[in-house]
Amino acid sequence: MSATQNPKASQFECHRLEHFTKGWFVGNFSPTLIPSDDVEVAVKIYKAGDHDAKHHHKVGTEITAIVSGRVKMSGEEFGAGDVIKILPGQSTDFTALTDATTVVVKMPCVSGDKYLD
Repeated sequence: MSATQNPKASQFECHRLEHFTKGWFVGNFSPTLIPSDDVEVAVKIYKAGDHDAKHHHKVGTEITAIVSGRVKMSGEEFGAGDVIKILPGQSTDFTALTDATTVVVKMPCVSGDKYLD
């Protein structure tokens, strides 16, 4: 657990999302709060127009929950409250149509399991 802690006084261990790589804070990487080969978890914050290239995972199943904003994945539009399950082998790209926040869960955590199409 090498992420920088938030200096404010608290009874809890507190960290800042921006201290983690691209919002990923649980998984088999560094920094992380919980090292795990079972699952990866991220909160991703996008500005309108941000784009991730089309890719797929061979092993992992990825679940993306749209917390706020509007996004487009593989030509389909999604908004706040939508939860999208992407199975191994399914490809998608990602474009934030507005400022958007997502929560992404990928399992299992397999290093290098991201393949550009």
